[in-house]
This record gives sequence, structure tokens and C-alpha cells, in this order.
Amino acid sequence: MARPKKNTNTHALADKMRKAVLQAAIQGKLTQQDATKDGNARELLAQIETEKQRLVKAGEIKRQKSLPDITEEEKPFDIPDNWVWVRLGEIVLVNPRNKAEDSLEAAFIPMTFIQDGYNNAVTFEVREWGKIKKGYTHFSKNDVVLAKITPCFQNLKSAIIPDIPNEIGAGTTEIHVLRNFGSHVDLDYLLYFVKSPDFINNGVATFTGTAGQQRIGTDFVKEYLFPLPPLAEQQRIADKIKEVFLQIDDLQTDENALYALQTAFPRQMQASLLQAAIEGKLTQQDATKDGNAIDLLAEIESEKQRLIQAGELKRQKTLPPIIEEEKPFDIPDNWEWVRLDQLSIYIQRGRSPKYSSIEEIPVISQKCVQWTGFSLELAKFIDPETKEKYQPERFLQDGDLLWNSTGLGTVGRVAKYREERNKYDIAVADSHVTVIRLLKQYVLPEYVELFISSPIIQQNIEDICSGSTKQKELATSTAKNTVLPLPPLAEQQRIVDLLEQALPEIQTLKNI
Repeated sequence: MARPKKNTNTHALADKMRKAVLQAAIQGKLTQQDATKDGNARELLAQIETEKQRLVKAGEIKRQKSLPDITEEEKPFDIPDNWVWVRLGEIVLVNPRNKAEDSLEAAFIPMTFIQDGYNNAVTFEVREWGKIKKGYTHFSKNDVVLAKITPCFQNLKSAIIPDIPNEIGAGTTEIHVLRNFGSHVDLDYLLYFVKSPDFINNGVATFTGTAGQQRIGTDFVKEYLFPLPPLAEQQRIADKIKEVFLQIDDLQTDENALYALQTAFPRQMQASLLQAAIEGKLTQQDATKDGNAIDLLAEIESEKQRLIQAGELKRQKTLPPIIEEEKPFDIPDNWEWVRLDQLSIYIQRGRSPKYSSIEEIPVISQKCVQWTGFSLELAKFIDPETKEKYQPERFLQDGDLLWNSTGLGTVGRVAKYREERNKYDIAVADSHVTVIRLLKQYVLPEYVELFISSPIIQQNIEDICSGSTKQKELATSTAKNTVLPLPPLAEQQRIVDLLEQALPEIQTLKNI
């Protein structure tokens, strides 16, 4: 891919990268989900509700007005299964009031004391509480404050209130205050959310007031949809954002280094998503509805026996049992470790062709198998007179996987053969491409393609292959014996659906 034209405004590029990172973060694309360890955000929401009821009974807060139910049409994007959509007013107090003795020292914060941008920076003056409690907005230590007027809102003037005298304060009336119910929402995650492009852009669209002084209202804040992850993941997201933002900050003055980060980050995020997917961490398991992969494996074996008896499939060699050392990570209980050949009815390298200028039967070479998918643009053609030398199984079928099998830099690439992209209606593979034909009614080619694309294969491809450094080769026996995790069919589909939506969005980050 050609490198984009050099961007002379590194500040603008850095800002676009930060926005992309925040948007990815609130959609669950920056971190791996682990429902087993983290639990479900619905449980967290129940804990928040319990804490709210306790505070109401203790007279520490007033009973909150009910907020509108969330409709499907309101949800702006998909979130992980163990997250939950809530309204901000369900999980934080918006614009609470403080009670304290007039003589106590307190913090006073005018708008100019809250820094713009992505830093959590705010300063204060010490004043007597009795002199600032009226006519100003109240806040306390660990509240999140955000400007509600233009242009301060768009300039991301928001922060977490630091350690202040007696933990109370007041200041500019042009801010909204968000107060946690206990410690159920990570403050950094909440702060990053109100700086995200999703929140800012929608806030600007709801501005009210005159052209010279517009603002977002309290109802906008209370009713705004918030993607709530489990608390542990909130903390991981905030830590990851800080890590990436520090890299962007460090590289902002070096355009070449910033460009390198811009291109590397989507690759890293894509690799993380693929790895999480094949470990069962992106989807919830439901053995009651989905069943168990061991039963699916039995159905596959039964279908293979039927095909053998019907003379449609040759009997396959017995595969060695999978030992513990071959299992690179833990998988869900209703998944099963299998060898690729167990799922396939055909795994074979193509054959060396006799080429011809007659454009009738294209030959799929390694150039036709790219990470962007399968394409015939660079295909050559076989001599039509040699067609009879090809056994019927060598002609490609829709959904066959094409796995590049030779050459440093090309070995390992995989793509799915799509008949609709072949105007010739027929094609064969050359000897540098391995064809994998799965029992598609039981195993989705798209799922296996994602597995082969994942770091567990791609980061180890040279070790998997044999041969010299310049001529690495993926043996057919190696392909057949490749160990992979098999989920139930319904969960394969959920994984594919999720990644088919997420991966193209990640690719767009390369063009920010």
C-alpha cells in the first residue's frame, strides 16, 4: 500500500489518532473481554442500584426520577456481550449539592482553571465555603466536571477533581458535575468517555441558547447512552488509553515516528481482536442453546463416513491425538481442540500449471491471495487442453480457503475463494497454494480463515514452515495437523459476525 501524502500538521494528525483511540475504546475494541474473570456489567449495574437505594434510605441523596427506557434504535453501535447500555443518570449523580459548615475551607475553581484537551489538569483557589456555596456549581473530590458551554465543551475542558480542602468545592456555573455512586465506575474511563468524539459530537448537535452562548443541558447528560463494561475492564481500557496517548504525545513532534504509530496501532488492535476471538473472549458461551463442539465433531465424523461409503470421499489417514503441549491457550468448556484435517474433506496443494494466453481457466497463485482478500487481477491461465489432467476435486469450490504455502513474505497469507469474483466460473490453484475444503454445514470457512489470520499462526509461521530462510514452505502434512479451537456452529457465526463488523472499522484507522 502506498504511504499517504505526508501530513505537515502533526498536531492535527495526533488529535485524529486520539479521537480514533477513544472511539475504539468505548466500543470495546481496545481491550480483550474476559467475562469469566470480569463478570457481567449487568451485575455491576445491580450493585450501583443497590448503593443508590442505600443512599436514598440514609437521606444522603434524593430519589432519582426514572429515565426513559433504552430502545434498540438509540444504540449507536454494538458493544461486547458482557457490557450493558445505560443512561449516564443511572450510574452517576448529575449536578449534586454539597452540605458543609460555612467556616470550612473549600476549593474554588473558575472555568479558566480547567485545562483544555486530553489531560486531566485542574487547579483551584482556597476559599471559605460559606462565601462560595451560593451562586456556584458544587463539586467534591473525585467528581468528574465538564464544561457545558461553547467553545469550552468542544475544547474538551473536563477533569477529575483532585484532592481539595475538606473534599468540597464550588466554581463556575458553566460546568456539569458527575458524581460516582461509591466506586463502581472508573473515573478515568468516565472522563475519557466525556472527551470521546461520540459524546462531543452529539452534544454539539443538541446545543441550545444564542449563537454567542450555547450549551448542553442537564437532560442531555442524564439521558445520554453510556456503554458500561465490567469494572476491571473499565480500568484496563483507561490504562490502555493512557499508554497509547503517551506514545502519541512523545511522537507528536516527530512526524515519521507518529506515522509509524498510526499504521502500527490498527495492526496491533486487529491482532488482539483476532486472538481474543479464537480464545472465546469476544463472545459469551451458551452451551444450553449452542450445544457442545464435541457433538459437532461427532456429526462431522458421521458425515465423513457417509461420504466415504457413497464413494465421494477417500478414507483419510488417522491423525495423532492432540497432546496438552500442543494447546497454546485455554478455551471455553463447550469448545474442542481439533486438527484442521478433522474438519476438512480436502487439503491439498495445487499443481504446477502449463500456462496459456487463452483466458479460460485462471490459475490461483500466491499473488491472488492477499490480506485484502481473493482477487483474479494478477491471475494467469492454464492451457485449456490440460484441463482433463485435473481431477474434479482440484477445481475450486465456493468457500474453499486458499493458504499461501511458499516464500518468505508470502507464506501464511489466507483468503476465501469466492465464486462471484470469478467471471470464468472455473479456477484451479498452483503448487504454491494449499486448498482447504471444509464441511461448510458444520464449520464456517470464515471462522477458520480468522484463525489462520490470527497471531497464534501468523507470528509463528516461519517456525511452522520448513526450508531455508529464503524459501520457507508450508507442508501439506503441517496444514492437516494444524491444531485449532472449534466452537459450536452458532458461536462460530457470532464470532464471524462480530469481526466482520469490527475489522473493517479498524482498517479505517489507518486513514485517519
